[in-house]
Amino acid sequence: MIDLPLSLNRLETARALVAPSVHRTPLVHSATLSERVGAPVWLKCENLQKTGAFKVRGALHRLLRLSEEERSRGVATISAGNHAQAVAWAATAAGVQSLVVMPEHASPTKVRASREYGAEVVLHGDAAAAFVRVRELSEERGLTFIHPFDDVEVVAGHASCGLEILEDLPDTGTIVVPVGGGGLSSAIASAVAATGSPAEVWGVEPEGAPSMFESLAAGTAVHLDSVDTIADGLAPPMAGVLNHEILARHSRGVVLVTDDDIVSALRLLLERTKLLVEPSGAAGLAGLLTGQIEVSGDTPVVVVLSGGNADLDQLGRLLSAES
Repeated sequence: MIDLPLSLNRLETARALVAPSVHRTPLVHSATLSERVGAPVWLKCENLQKTGAFKVRGALHRLLRLSEEERSRGVATISAGNHAQAVAWAATAAGVQSLVVMPEHASPTKVRASREYGAEVVLHGDAAAAFVRVRELSEERGLTFIHPFDDVEVVAGHASCGLEILEDLPDTGTIVVPVGGGGLSSAIASAVAATGSPAEVWGVEPEGAPSMFESLAAGTAVHLDSVDTIADGLAPPMAGVLNHEILARHSRGVVLVTDDDIVSALRLLLERTKLLVEPSGAAGLAGLLTGQIEVSGDTPVVVVLSGGNADLDQLGRLLSAES
């Protein structure tokens, strides 16, 4: 049983481990978005993070916590792409072999990057089937499985993002975070709780992959029968058990957005802030722009741009279809 919230000492210790190897990403103010929303809007640019997404924070922390015996055997994970790249990079940097199982429909850009970072990549089925396959391969080969979100060391590493936000903008009133399995959102909620900040944490999910939304409604982490969204990084077939528990205690909740909402937010970011994000990375702004999240006058709102590993072919299709 894990004591929640995670202590500030634990989160600071995790940050100290990963800080020398990851970027302290910028927090950028947008006058255009502030005017549209009716409150000061700041963007936490994890799209500019090493490997192109926040995922490297937790993946690296988990790798650094391995025992020598675990390091010698290697690691395995499952991912639609961003966690795969993060584990591949972190493992190679640590001299550890890595295996990544990715769904057959995974972005070719993310598959190629994962291989270039040093991972053995296996393409298998959909996301649910890939979860099953990585467990099988981990057992067969004696590899340590690194869960993409439902792991306390992964969450502790990701919390460095939340600590940076609260240090750089202490009067933050609301933090809006894209949600897939819940790794980043639960980590930021943990950082808020551990520091005693009054900031409210909201999650945003695609309507086609509402695992955390349904989990919060049900009071327990749920599995989805199917997912259907352009935001591949927000489409695991389940919410994390640990992540759900943290968000149930320390967040305001999760709102849902359509894929069209996500594309509109992606376009706005590109046109007005010159920031390139992938669909998953634009979901937080999409939720804010729909008006479902309460904002208050002069109180700053931070939107986390969780990833920038856009597939250029997909991006072109999405932007052309919306124009």
